[in-house]
Amino acid sequence: MAPESLRDAARRQEPLRDAASGAPPGEPLVGEVVGPPEPPGRVTLPPWLARLFERERPVPPTPASRGLRALLLVTAATVVIVEVVNLAYAAEAGWTLFVRSFWALLRVIGFLALMRAVRYGRLASRPFGLILAVTTVFAVARLAEPRTGDFLPPVPVLVSFFVLLAECALIVWLLYRSDAVHQHLTGRQVRRHIPAWVLTVRVAAVTYAALLSVPLFVAVGEAFTDERRQSAAVTLAVLVAWFVLTIVSGYIAAVASYFVLRGHTWARWVVGIVSVVVLATQPLFCFVLLGVDGLIRDGIPLIVTAGLGLVALARSRGQATWYDPNVTD
Repeated sequence: MAPESLRDAARRQEPLRDAASGAPPGEPLVGEVVGPPEPPGRVTLPPWLARLFERERPVPPTPASRGLRALLLVTAATVVIVEVVNLAYAAEAGWTLFVRSFWALLRVIGFLALMRAVRYGRLASRPFGLILAVTTVFAVARLAEPRTGDFLPPVPVLVSFFVLLAECALIVWLLYRSDAVHQHLTGRQVRRHIPAWVLTVRVAAVTYAALLSVPLFVAVGEAFTDERRQSAAVTLAVLVAWFVLTIVSGYIAAVASYFVLRGHTWARWVVGIVSVVVLATQPLFCFVLLGVDGLIRDGIPLIVTAGLGLVALARSRGQATWYDPNVTD
């Protein structure tokens, strides 16, 4: 019998033994076999809490994973270079340019997080990389597009944008079409198996808040300038509705999509309803307060993401998650 089992049995028999023998509580009897003493200061955590503090081990790297991570690092650097080139040729500066440039530069953190996800062999790298690549292209494109004057941006801006576009397209291709990358992403044992389309629902839903917030900040800045397109009352009403939509839908989508990972049907309906609501309202708000230019620059990224989330909901119908208690890593 294991030492732990001996200690547990001894603890259960202590009250009866002490009452029958008259020995002091906790003292062993003559000839009694007891297990080794527990190490001083050691605390045994419940299994569910111990898993939270387990150190995750990365998947052994392969040439394909190293190449993909190098490409992600180069793409992150390209985003910074494109932003610097775009700012150098920007004909105007202000709140709008600052918000959109800051949001585009945040993609660098996203690519670094994607590098870590690839290193640890997480299947969520695929939907995360797809949404990150698509929104990055639109975020940089809406900055490169001239607001007034020429139809096309300057040649350096145009060239740097197409380089970034090629890198993002290659990332998506490697994540979804490369057999070597697929073997790396599926080489780690997982305690809970989650289908790829279900992961796509989760990743798409948690990005709604950010995709709603950026054009909202832009609209707030333009509300106090001469570029305001509506009256003060209409602008204030739309901004309040937009703010409520961002807070409520972002929170509900993030929470409900977690339960989608757990296989709850009601959560799928909630995420689907939220996706339809943001898909219908956010482009309308962009058109009312930011015009056609704002609809193209800020509405399309959310349309693509919400549309991808709805497609993932439809494709993941009937795909259940399963739990393997034998996996300890």
